[in-house]
Amino acid sequence: MTIDKTRLPSKPGQLPQFTPVPRQCQRHDGWTEERQRRFIEALADTGSVKAAATRVNMTPEGAYLLRRHAQAQSFRKAWEAALALGVQQLEDIAMERAMYGQEVPVYSYGKLIGSRIVHNDRLLMFMLRNRAPTRFTADGRALTRQNTIGDPAKATELSRLKKQWRKEWEAESKRERAIRDNEQARQSENNLIEGIASMHQRWFTELGPRSRAAYRHFREIELAEEEERRDMRWSDIDLTIAQEDLAQAGDHWEEEEAREAVTLAERTRSAHEADRAAAEAEYAEWFTQERRAKVWWVIDVVFGALSRGDEGEEE
Repeated sequence: MTIDKTRLPSKPGQLPQFTPVPRQCQRHDGWTEERQRRFIEALADTGSVKAAATRVNMTPEGAYLLRRHAQAQSFRKAWEAALALGVQQLEDIAMERAMYGQEVPVYSYGKLIGSRIVHNDRLLMFMLRNRAPTRFTADGRALTRQNTIGDPAKATELSRLKKQWRKEWEAESKRERAIRDNEQARQSENNLIEGIASMHQRWFTELGPRSRAAYRHFREIELAEEEERRDMRWSDIDLTIAQEDLAQAGDHWEEEEAREAVTLAERTRSAHEADRAAAEAEYAEWFTQERRAKVWWVIDVVFGALSRGDEGEEE
C-alpha cells in the first residue's frame, strides 16, 4: 500500500488541536468556538463540508468564509487534517463495498421481496489502482516492481519480456483476425456465387428445346466472332501506330505501306463504330430499361464467359 506523505501527521481517529477563529460578535447562532470544533469533528466523520456544516446548523458558504479569515491559519490546518480523515473513512467504505459487495433491495411489482449482494468490479479496480499504483496501471496490467520485490535487474528484464510477449500476442491476434475476416469474405463470396449459379441454372433449365438450340447457336456464333471483335477493339491502337509509322517513313515505299495501314485501320475503326451504334440501337429495341431485369442478362453473359474460360483451360 502506498503511503500518502502529503497528509498531515495525525494519528488515525484523532484531530490536531487548533485555535478557533476569533469572532467580533459572540452570537449563540454564529460560528462559536464550540461550533467550530464540532464542525471539524463532523468533517472528519463525513468527509463532506456540506454534511459537516448541516450537522452544526450552519451553511457551507459560512464555513468557507470562516476558512478565508485572516486569522484562520490554525483552523485551516485542522480543516485539512479532518478532511484527510474523512477521505480515509470514505476509502475504507469504498474498499469494503468493492470486496464484499453492497446489499440492494429487490422489488417485484412494487413490493419488496428480498435483497441481493451486488459487486462492483470497476470500483474494485479503481481502489486497486489508487491504493497500489505501483502494481496496477489504468488497464489493470501489472507494472514493474523494482522497489518492492526481487532483484531490480531481474524485474527490469521481466518487464521487458512482458512487453515483448504482449506485442507478440497482439501481432498474433491481429493475424488470426485477418485470417478469420478473409475466410468469412471468401465464404460470403462463395455463397453469392452459388446463389447466382443456382438462379442461372434454374433460368436455363426452364427454356424450351428450341430456345436451348437457339442459345447453343448463339454461343457458337459468338465464339466465331470473338477474333473479329478483338481486331475491332484494337483499331484505335492500330491507327495510332500506323500514323506514327507514316510520320517517320524514310522513303517512298515505307510511306505507301504506312498509308495503306492507316487506311485499313480507319476502315476497321469506322466499321467498329457503325457496329457499336447498331448494337446500341438493337439493345434499346430488345431489352427493357428496368434495372432489375438487366440482372438476368448480366448473369447470362458472366456465366457464359466463365464457361468459355473453363473450356479454354481444359483444352
